[in-house]
Amino acid sequence: MKRGVLSKAPNYTTAALVMGFVNLMWIFMVLWASFGLPAVLAAGYGLNWLISLLARRNRRSGPGDHLGRSL
Repeated sequence: MKRGVLSKAPNYTTAALVMGFVNLMWIFMVLWASFGLPAVLAAGYGLNWLISLLARRNRRSGPGDHLGRSL
């Protein structure tokens, strides 16, 4: 095993965000093709509501309070 200073880990944030967007778009397209635009609108609204809920919960608790606690 190599000992010493480890090199800096690569930053994959942009790649993860792009792939998340691509996955969201193909899921929305499948929903639209299968069930129509109302299903896509409902799924988008549900995702927005869930993200807002998580943001409120995160703001309410202090930093590190959510560790070890299940949703």
